[in-house]
Amino acid sequence: MKRITSPRMTPELAAKIKALLKQGYQQHQVAALLKLNQGRVSEVNTGKIFKQTSAAKQLPLSFE
Repeated sequence: MKRITSPRMTPELAAKIKALLKQGYQQHQVAALLKLNQGRVSEVNTGKIFKQTSAAKQLPLSFE
């Protein structure tokens, strides 16, 4: 069985996460939209990773 992995965390992805959280989405919703592990979303939200990255100014129409 092949293991399903999340996309690699990048500053661009962290910026998308921060923008979605700023718009009022909850962590589990962001994780589902971006097909990520909720733990990675939490790490971005709390500043554990990508602390200096700011929220994206405009999100693309597609989250993929």
